[in-house]
Amino acid sequence: MKKFRKVLDGLTTSSPGATVGSPSCGSAAGTPTAAPTPKEIDVQETLVSENFQLCKTVRHGFPYQPTALAFDPVQKILAIGSRSGGVRILGRPGVDCYCQHESGAAVLQLQFLINEGALVSACADDTLHLWNLRQRRPAILHSLKFNRERITFCHLPFQSKWLYVGTERGNTHIVNIESFVLSGYVIMWNKAIELSTKTHPGPVVHLSDSPKDEGKLLIGFESGTIVQWDLRGKKADFRIYYDEAIHSVSWHHEGKQFMCSHSDGSLTLWNLRNTTKPFQVTFPHGKIQRDARKESCKPILKVEYKTCRNSEPFVIFSGGLSYDKAGRRPALTIMHGKAITVLEMDYPIVEFMVLCETPYNNEVQEPYAVVVLLEKDLIVVDLTQSNYPVFENPYPMDIHESPVTCTAYFADCPPDIIPILYSIGAKHKKTGYSQKEWPISGGTWTLGSHTYPEIIITGHADGSIKFWDASAITLQMLYKMKTSKVFEKPKPGEGRAAELVEEDPFAIQMVSWCPQSRMFCVVGISAHIILYRFSKYDANTQIVSLEVRLQCDSDDVISPSENENNPSFSEPGSHSPQPHHQHQHPASPGSRTPEGIKDSIPCLKVKDRAVRVPPGYQSELVIQLLWVDGEPPQQITSLDINSAYGLLAFGNCNGLAVVDYLQKTVILCMSTLDLYGSTDPYQRLTRSPRRNRQSTSEFCMRGLSNFYSDSKKRIRTSYQSLTELTDNQQSIDMERNKSPTSESRENSFTRSRSSSVSSIDRDTKEAVTTLQFGESYGRKNDVLPTPCLWVGTSLGVVLLIPMSIPTDQEERMEEPVTMGVSGAVLMLKGSVLRFSFLDCMGALIQPPYEVWRDHNAPEDPDRPRRRKLVHFSPSSSQDACGDGHLAVVCSERQAKVFLMPSQSCLFVHNITESSFVLRADVVSVCNSVCLACFCANGHVMTLSLPSLRPLMDVNYLPLTDMRIARTFYFTNGGQALYLSSPTEVQRITYSQEMCDNLQEMLGELFTPIETPEAQNRGFLKGFFGGNAHTFDREELFGEAAAGKASRSLAQHIPGQGGVEGMKVAASGVVGELARARIALDERGQRLGELEERTALMMTSAEAFSKHAHELMLKCKDKKWYQF
Repeated sequence: MKKFRKVLDGLTTSSPGATVGSPSCGSAAGTPTAAPTPKEIDVQETLVSENFQLCKTVRHGFPYQPTALAFDPVQKILAIGSRSGGVRILGRPGVDCYCQHESGAAVLQLQFLINEGALVSACADDTLHLWNLRQRRPAILHSLKFNRERITFCHLPFQSKWLYVGTERGNTHIVNIESFVLSGYVIMWNKAIELSTKTHPGPVVHLSDSPKDEGKLLIGFESGTIVQWDLRGKKADFRIYYDEAIHSVSWHHEGKQFMCSHSDGSLTLWNLRNTTKPFQVTFPHGKIQRDARKESCKPILKVEYKTCRNSEPFVIFSGGLSYDKAGRRPALTIMHGKAITVLEMDYPIVEFMVLCETPYNNEVQEPYAVVVLLEKDLIVVDLTQSNYPVFENPYPMDIHESPVTCTAYFADCPPDIIPILYSIGAKHKKTGYSQKEWPISGGTWTLGSHTYPEIIITGHADGSIKFWDASAITLQMLYKMKTSKVFEKPKPGEGRAAELVEEDPFAIQMVSWCPQSRMFCVVGISAHIILYRFSKYDANTQIVSLEVRLQCDSDDVISPSENENNPSFSEPGSHSPQPHHQHQHPASPGSRTPEGIKDSIPCLKVKDRAVRVPPGYQSELVIQLLWVDGEPPQQITSLDINSAYGLLAFGNCNGLAVVDYLQKTVILCMSTLDLYGSTDPYQRLTRSPRRNRQSTSEFCMRGLSNFYSDSKKRIRTSYQSLTELTDNQQSIDMERNKSPTSESRENSFTRSRSSSVSSIDRDTKEAVTTLQFGESYGRKNDVLPTPCLWVGTSLGVVLLIPMSIPTDQEERMEEPVTMGVSGAVLMLKGSVLRFSFLDCMGALIQPPYEVWRDHNAPEDPDRPRRRKLVHFSPSSSQDACGDGHLAVVCSERQAKVFLMPSQSCLFVHNITESSFVLRADVVSVCNSVCLACFCANGHVMTLSLPSLRPLMDVNYLPLTDMRIARTFYFTNGGQALYLSSPTEVQRITYSQEMCDNLQEMLGELFTPIETPEAQNRGFLKGFFGGNAHTFDREELFGEAAAGKASRSLAQHIPGQGGVEGMKVAASGVVGELARARIALDERGQRLGELEERTALMMTSAEAFSKHAHELMLKCKDKKWYQF
């Protein structure tokens, strides 16, 4: 607890002619204020550094660039490995865990230790890792780094502690899972094949133990050679040399035959009785051509051969389609008896796995589903129904259905908004899914006590918007809307408007949402804004369109002489609202070229007919910027909407426009330069019209290139940094040193990167980078707060625009809203990013809003609908310290706190000198407020308010790129999110309280489950059969029998997460009890198994004793020569 005081001995004043925006924190030019000012600001700041800690919470979405798949049939959990070294473990909804290999090497293969709570991962850097899944955050227990050989395939038999590892040289090594050290037992490639073979068999592509005898290991080499190795005898039982390369092998459960898939699109079935030639060769998709030849087919990359008790076996494979049909989609083929079903997929198949009822490979498999991992989707097919429907995926795997271009995150929303959005969104859900429960149902998850309503909004390249329920660290889609339905479909090559964007004209650039009033506003890449209202009823509506001409022309550059002729902003006549209807355009600021109207067309065409809109968000107003003189409109860089005022403000690099959406009129439209009047802090020089026009055209092109590259001076869709499949790992700090032209062409950050505008020529250009409506003091001598619009620019200038809004409802719909630019100017270093307001006690002042009411609800004549407004007055809690409020302003380099209405700077903090801030928000944490910042160098910081004292500074992301910068979003409760990859959303917390409670909120991956019993095999078969259960691997692979492996072959690396993970899992009473319960269950399970083994040994001993006694009685009377 710390108390801050700022004593104001007097307000500095300057003469009217003084330069505004000097480096000092003095007020703007003007006379001393006459309003009452507090002599002392007394704020009790409760936040300290101990309240903050940064950690990742959960990752949502589809694993980016997946490479491997594994399933535990007893625990029923799924693991997916990725190219960047990530491992995603999924169970029932709510059980979703993300792990990351520190090396970042691609995951080649995953193997569960079935029902053991552990996972083995093999990575591209030839390292094996053992993960402990018996804790909520899995950790690596052991690692084994191969030094001289490259890992190609791994196999872990069920209930075995010995892992078989095949290598690129064709050798097979054996690893002890418990100690994670190599056995001295090695199957060398030259021993596996015949000595007379002259060629190397190639890398090991398959390893599996025979279902009939675990002492037999089947080794498949890439060249087509297959060897069954007798582990006891250390020799090959048989060798098969086939002409076609092998991709995979699958056993029949009886162990008498196996099936191989080959590179020529064929399947071969081999019988162990005769291994000289295949028992059967089939080309499932190869037709016989006229010349009696088989048509060539693509390789069958994987095959699974699964048996059923009551029907024909399943043969399921990927690939194998014929080459002749161009453009055929990837397919999974299911052969069941004579029926062949081809399931076409939207994306290439990475891996698939058949889910079976039993974990034992020597029992009838009874497959019930197949998990198909695609490049951009996860599908589970129901095999129990003849039409093979897919299961409805409960995970949010379709975030990237269309590339994500922007995000928004709202914590602590009104509790009624989520059920309403869900009820409307549920009406549009797809049908035709399997009626059975989702088969990946492992783990446990309960709703934690620290939960509150949270909503994530994602905007996409196709113009769609998705609302997600993000409460309790889960993610579930609530509602989806398409903004493209407002417009006519653009025809390719249709006029100049088609040149703006060719592929994604509806791409979402930013969103603004008021949860209380349910007003929703969308900014699109084609310089358009759509305003939506929420309704629970469908309606027939005529979309109202406004077209705004907001473009810099050659005469916009103000010289000193022109400035003298401009009317002062204090003249009320110069700001009278101009009514604006469809197809009526006001003159652009300073435009004196009547021939420019010839090109006054928007980029998109709004539907001009009445349309039927379903319940949900319904469009009320569309605002579009126009082409001017052959130049496309510059993209919109800032937006704010206020439902209490009924106003919408937006700006770009050319100027500012304010729209009254209740009256559907434009009330302000002027260039940024005109907003200053005589108080312009910069001296701008005149340029020749021709040169200026050329630079304007080039600049407009560059501005939109934050989304689209323009290497040929045409704006095309590339989404290089937001949606591409290869991440751009260059540091922003390196990119920002390039020239503006090279920056725009490579989609890197420019001077005002956070506000989506290009580098601004300080002589001519100044973009509006942020806007905020609120109750404030527009002028120094104001006594009472009035509605104001705060405007921040790319040159670090803050402008205040007071407004006069009629209070009566009838007058509000008829009388115009007037805006008078006050000339009040505040200065900061760098582009202005965020405004926020505090009262003099340090509490956050929320913007006023209108309580939601359904405009389409039936009218009640007794109770006419009236607007209900909620205002948060700055002076409501100021009894102790008088009138006024604090304004928090953050730019990309510094933050300042101003006292209003005196405009005095109370506190300053230079956030960064070497980098720049990308995102800044004033958020509530631990019943207080702070300023949270994310910098381009990857630092996440929090500053106290109002004193701007640093509380946390963590170097979170060493490198960042455009995608992360555009999607990073802070919210209340100490949470934030960003798009960690084109398909995944990463949520983080910077609150110590949430970090402490995170273990309680996460799901348990491992639950104690009894391993299913193997089928009764009979006593005689078990005692005399000499099969799998009499095979002791320890005798063969242990150090006593096989010796030690060469130390130079592999290096053991102990894991760091074992002990730490145990401590984390044991933190708290819940963790202790859970661990004790698991330990007791495991001990009971072991005692039960020991009892069974003891009983079996006693039975065997009794049988042996009986046989020995009978033999003794039979032979006791015989003479020695009778034997």
